[in-house]
Amino acid sequence: MVQSLNTKVDLVMDGTSFLGLPNYGEIMIGDKAFEFYNDRDVNKFVQIPWEEVECVVATVVFKGKWIPRFAIQTKKNGTYQFAAKNPKQLLRAMQAYVNPKKMVRALSFFQMITRGIKGTLNKKK
Repeated sequence: MVQSLNTKVDLVMDGTSFLGLPNYGEIMIGDKAFEFYNDRDVNKFVQIPWEEVECVVATVVFKGKWIPRFAIQTKKNGTYQFAAKNPKQLLRAMQAYVNPKKMVRALSFFQMITRGIKGTLNKKK
């Protein structure tokens, strides 16, 4: 069994981890770390200490009505993507441990297309 990094738990919620194939389990927000534990396989877990979190990027759709998934960028180990049953409540619980300035919205589809076109045109010049 995996030892939790947290000494106090603020929120536990059903969620999905998108590391390769989707893994279903529980997301735990605590005083020391963000943790994901798989329901079926105890060896599939993610523990991210709050000191290691660089940025939290949320995909926001329909003018903030729906957040389908969010990503946590770490300082050393890359980006981890998750989805939660109630993502707004989860992100609000994370604000206590992550600087709100480091919690950002992901680019929309049209913003990505515009940046791609501008980048292509600037390369040619």
